[in-house]
Amino acid sequence: MRKLVAALNVRNNSKRLYAKPLQNLSDEITVLDQIINTIKKFRKIDEIIIGIADGSENLSYIDFCNKRNIKFITGSEIDVLERLIKCGVESKATDIFRVTTECPFIWMDNFDKIWKNHVENNNDITVTDNLPEGTALEIYKLESLKFIHRNCETKYRSEIFSRYPRNNTKEFKVKVIEPPKILQRIDIRLTIDYPEDLVMCREIYNKFKNEIPNVNISKIINYLDKNDEVKQLVKKRINHTQTLIWQNYKN
Repeated sequence: MRKLVAALNVRNNSKRLYAKPLQNLSDEITVLDQIINTIKKFRKIDEIIIGIADGSENLSYIDFCNKRNIKFITGSEIDVLERLIKCGVESKATDIFRVTTECPFIWMDNFDKIWKNHVENNNDITVTDNLPEGTALEIYKLESLKFIHRNCETKYRSEIFSRYPRNNTKEFKVKVIEPPKILQRIDIRLTIDYPEDLVMCREIYNKFKNEIPNVNISKIINYLDKNDEVKQLVKKRINHTQTLIWQNYKN
């Protein structure tokens, strides 16, 4: 029996914007709350567990988890991959659902089909790509994460660990799922890395507060296309090279 667990790695240290997952989108809802509330809408995801980086500056996440009755583990700040694996082991997962915790809006429209494809085709890795930056998701077999950790160089154990399977394609069965053409907008950025990102995401959250947490990404795109002054807030931060993560991977 497969068990899919959402493993959400968090830490507070950042040179650009401190404590990104704990920044508020509204008076009561943080970025991390928005992600958790979105994930809870999907029954195929059996559990959520938070991977908290070691260090006194990250103790606020323990309070966050305790107040919300969410399971957590602690581990190396540098070894991001190890924390994901520890989350999987602690929750007895077979597969890990991963999104970055500074991205409040996730493309989940076809998630049940994506998970079904992952299981039925026995994929090691299933990912979405060619979406607005920050809205993609990844699913890994836990055993594949362990394989990467055993075999990769130390540099790949950080948040860039997905580069290892992209550079060693023969070792993994990967399915890259692209969204409908209307959502293939790498010119749009929906991740929070800088203060201006947070300003824009707060604008979006407020605009769609009646549809929170699982806002349709196409509606966000349409809103930004009609409100260029909002989109322009983050224009200088858009990096098309970083957005298309899996574009060179061939199934």
